[in-house]
Amino acid sequence: MAISLSVVLLLAIILVVLMRSGSLKAGPAIVAVLFGFFLASTGMAPSINRFLNELAQTINSISF
Repeated sequence: MAISLSVVLLLAIILVVLMRSGSLKAGPAIVAVLFGFFLASTGMAPSINRFLNELAQTINSISF
């Protein structure tokens, strides 16, 4: 839960920065948000969630 909240917050910040810089207009941003919302309710959601969790664990296990 904490990872998904962090990812959502990070993506929201990136979305706002892109919209304010003019790199991303409001229309495509709304489409991207709606795509993510509807993708979360499909059968692919658990697979995507597992992939993101594995990716986060891999990044976390990398020691510098």
